[in-house]
Amino acid sequence: MSVVVIGEALVDLILGVDGSLAAVPGGGPFNAARTLARLGVPTTFVGGLSPDEFGRRITRALADDGVTVPVAPYADLLTTLAVAQLDAHGAASYAFYIDGTAAPALATHDLPAGLVERIAVLHVGTLGLVLEPMAGTVERVVGAVSDQTLVFLDPNCRAATIHDDHAYRARLERILGRADVVKVSGDDLAWLAPAVDPLEAARALLQHGAAVVLFTDGGSAVHVLTPSGAFVLAVPRVDVVDTVGAGDAFGAGFLATWIDAGLGRADLADLDAVRRAVERAIVVAGITCTRPGADPPHLTDLPT
Repeated sequence: MSVVVIGEALVDLILGVDGSLAAVPGGGPFNAARTLARLGVPTTFVGGLSPDEFGRRITRALADDGVTVPVAPYADLLTTLAVAQLDAHGAASYAFYIDGTAAPALATHDLPAGLVERIAVLHVGTLGLVLEPMAGTVERVVGAVSDQTLVFLDPNCRAATIHDDHAYRARLERILGRADVVKVSGDDLAWLAPAVDPLEAARALLQHGAAVVLFTDGGSAVHVLTPSGAFVLAVPRVDVVDTVGAGDAFGAGFLATWIDAGLGRADLADLDAVRRAVERAIVVAGITCTRPGADPPHLTDLPT
């Protein structure tokens, strides 16, 4: 079973607490696609890329991990940039440079013929829900996939890029109506429902029809919420270098475990299977936190 990840790839300019500056390919969907491929899942990344030097680095990184990239670069656009500033605990805050860049440019007519009909698992989120025309393209793909397609949504809300709250929330609600697994962080919930207890806000997402909501509560726990029950899994302590890409790796780790077990959309009611997938996802995210930048583990890095 293969996964199609649709969204942005960009370059993270990571500013360390010591004043160091590193340029690292990133973007939530890009990180998720690389993680899936490194974990042995056939993966296709669909997004707007540039032919500039940063774009070539992004393309090489995807190719090196075995990710298929079917959309040609946009010749007249530069690579989208994000400045990620790390605090003393390795947590990142972001600012984005978007105008005149490639990530937002993905349009429906750029999609390969027959792609939508072949999608078994679809991963969407982050700036793919915000920037136009990419956001409209993502929404149309979500609405067009088959009833058998498992849709994984990671909103990964980047407030600095959301200039029309009403339009963003309306789109997110429409996509939630088709999402099967929704992964949200405490930061996401604080933005989406600032006056609501985070756990209650996460639980409310089930009302849109999701089979599973995964609430990652920082380094303390993962709350797993389903219509038939809920449970909490602790997150083991690791030596955190930074948290860049950890949430993306978590979501990809869940999907990779699910696919490796031969499971699909119809199996999401199996809480034991969900638990096993979340346990593996925690390990994948934990390893990512011990490495600088978004450097997710390969399958051989995971404990057997």
